[in-house]
Amino acid sequence: MPVASLKDVLIPARDQGHAVLGAVVLGWEDAEAYVAAAEETGVAVILQAGPKFRETLPVDIAGLMFRKLAEAATVPVVAHVDHARSIDECRAGIEAGFTSVMYDGSALPVAENIDNTNAVIALARPHGVSVEAEIGFVGYAAGARSEMTDAHEAGQLTHATGCDALAISVGNVHLQESQQSEIDLERLAEIEAVTDCPLVIHGASGVPDQMRRHLAQHTRVCKFNVGTELRQCFGAGLRAVLADDPALFDRGQILRATRPGLTALAAEIMRSFT
Repeated sequence: MPVASLKDVLIPARDQGHAVLGAVVLGWEDAEAYVAAAEETGVAVILQAGPKFRETLPVDIAGLMFRKLAEAATVPVVAHVDHARSIDECRAGIEAGFTSVMYDGSALPVAENIDNTNAVIALARPHGVSVEAEIGFVGYAAGARSEMTDAHEAGQLTHATGCDALAISVGNVHLQESQQSEIDLERLAEIEAVTDCPLVIHGASGVPDQMRRHLAQHTRVCKFNVGTELRQCFGAGLRAVLADDPALFDRGQILRATRPGLTALAAEIMRSFT
């Protein structure tokens, strides 16, 4: 199947009352596992190349990898650059064949965030590439604190840019190792009242399953970024296979052994909000 854009999968999700998994990828084996989970459940998946992944694998290679997986799949697969904090990073992703980029201007004044998001959109549109923006700041567990999204600023940014999706901060936190985030539904409703694009929750590993399901079915949140939860599964699988056979040393054999657990968890997550 041709590689999909973010717009291709989020508009139907928004209109039909479900959400799509934005799976944070760190290697070939986990990317393959997430596509396998999408095939198993018959839903779309968004493969996300975040900053850590792009530090270890050149973005043009990552783009080829994601596209190869997408083109062999029977379900829509989006190739997405996550948390690009400069226009140049977005340009590199577009040139590498990604079909979606996230420009993260959350640390900037609103006017500058709008200007830069528009610059990214001008680069992306001729190539059919979708653009996710962010307003407000999603903090980190044991790190930088969140700044909740201001509804007025969210309205400003979406109306000034026409972005395809908007990442918001409403109690969600990056790198949360347990489901303890409390989503501010009142603030979310205020944001929904002044925007019309699909909304995105980063740090969805920390959002309780029941809340993720509620958001997917009853709000305009239709993309959940999940990284920590999947990495925990990978780490547990890696430790188990090495403990089971201390003499094992073949990298491929070791990493392939983590795939069944990752596929099962990703499929479970996908089913929970579709």
